[in-house]
Amino acid sequence: MDKIRKGDGIVVIAGKDKGKRGTVIKRVDAEHVVVEGVNRAKKHVKPNPVKGVVGGVVDKDMPLHISNVSLFNPATQKADRVGFKTLEDGTNVRVFKSNGELVGA
Repeated sequence: MDKIRKGDGIVVIAGKDKGKRGTVIKRVDAEHVVVEGVNRAKKHVKPNPVKGVVGGVVDKDMPLHISNVSLFNPATQKADRVGFKTLEDGTNVRVFKSNGELVGA
């Protein structure tokens, strides 16, 4: 089970974009995530009339290491660590370490 998943709200806790908030767009691999509007880079794109791509310079969201992001806790309005808890019916759920609330609930 992953502590950070696609669609989670996160806060960047280290690096040049420290303090920025965003949503996880995708998991690149086990240790990297792409976050919307964070860690942007300029990419020069060649025009491709077959695909309908116009050339130019575009902004691209680059992957961040998972150790540089933390889940955003809406109750405390801060970054928070995540733990796991097993419910009575046997399902595993993610919980915030600070207040024990369920993630995404």
